[in-house]
Amino acid sequence: MKKETIEKCKEESSKDFSYHVNETGDYRDTWRIFRIMSEFVEGYQFLNQLKKEVTLLGSARLPEDDKYYQVAKDLGGLLAKGGYTTITGGGPGIMEAANTGADLAGGESVGLNIQLPFEQRINPHVKKSMAFYYFFTRKVMLTSPAHAFVYFPGGYGTLDEFFEVVNHMELGMMCHVPIILVGKDFWQPVLNFLDQKVCALSTDHRSEMDKWILVDSAEEAYKAIEENKIADRMCSLSPMNFHSGTKNVDWRIFRIMSELVEGFEFLTGVVEDVTVLGTRSLGPDSTHYEHAQELGQALAEAGFAVVTGGASGIAEGASKGAMEAGGESLGIGMEMNRRVELNPYLSRSISFSFPFTRKLIVTAPSKAFVFFPGGFGTMHHLFEVLTLIQTEKMEKVPIILFGKKYWEPLDAYIKEQLATQFQTISKDDINLYTLVDTTEEALTIINTFRPNGKTA
Repeated sequence: MKKETIEKCKEESSKDFSYHVNETGDYRDTWRIFRIMSEFVEGYQFLNQLKKEVTLLGSARLPEDDKYYQVAKDLGGLLAKGGYTTITGGGPGIMEAANTGADLAGGESVGLNIQLPFEQRINPHVKKSMAFYYFFTRKVMLTSPAHAFVYFPGGYGTLDEFFEVVNHMELGMMCHVPIILVGKDFWQPVLNFLDQKVCALSTDHRSEMDKWILVDSAEEAYKAIEENKIADRMCSLSPMNFHSGTKNVDWRIFRIMSELVEGFEFLTGVVEDVTVLGTRSLGPDSTHYEHAQELGQALAEAGFAVVTGGASGIAEGASKGAMEAGGESLGIGMEMNRRVELNPYLSRSISFSFPFTRKLIVTAPSKAFVFFPGGFGTMHHLFEVLTLIQTEKMEKVPIILFGKKYWEPLDAYIKEQLATQFQTISKDDINLYTLVDTTEEALTIINTFRPNGKTA
């Protein structure tokens, strides 16, 4: 095979077409839908074979001589001896360490790998595995309910997986199980940020944080799992709820497919758009709400459609600004307890029953993503987009954090802990986002990425 052909194949195989669209804004690809659905069915059937699962997540970049590599290896061994199944992403670093410990102790060692042709990334101590073509479906499986989740130091991807799980638990879509954070020097600054900034937006988050367990050793982590066992019970996202073969479950699978089709159809034709995300806890008397409204107006006047989660707070502010300026305001909502909260300033809207299908549509390509202060859901979306761009699953676009006072502690954590002390991201990765305080700054950044010389 010619070298240029191989390079082209590498380029195409690295793309996750869940997050890629051509310049006409056409997301409608029948075979993509079928391939995603086949991964859902196979993935949930694979998970449903497993028992006493504990999912360990952390950086692929930590070497064997790192202390947390050894802690993960020791924990894998303890889990194996206790009859637990160790699940990881199947790659190097923390994942390899945990799989090694489980394998050497004679336990179940499972890897959920991302399929990348021309690269063999699955570690040799994975004994049961499934490879995924789509980043989206693989992460749904990695964050499916387990008996416990153990998070080691990591980068954008680990933080994405962490905030996705705790957000689902907070929303009642996932059963509460032990959330164990290994490495006080890594996780304490995160907890400080959440306590000082996120909990100031809504005290509801603090009750969730009180359930998390911070440890430094494998023995402490294992003890926390053993002492916080819960009886097996079903929750909305449990794999058994998606196991094909019964009438009710088959209908659930078809509903996922329907939501994907409707979601991609909703997005089709949307090309010049900016996605604005943030807390729903703030009303019109908030400065952040006022800034979101001002930004929505400016984006509409510049010819952008404004995409939000469609609910109250920041979404309402941005939607109101866009609609009152005569622009297009799109809302992508989530059904909660059979209700969908949508603000009155939407020109078009769609709602979803499954959080993972909504997430895919919310994180579909935009000309930019603007994040206002927000809670676990906002953090989850932020680190998902950062991960997608970092791994080149999504084309690079501006990621703007609006409100420097709110975001500066997180910015410092990323630069000092992730990029410097732990080196779980590269120095270049800290340049994927920018902090701003004004609409003018945000529009200037967005316009630098705007094609065809268009400006606001």
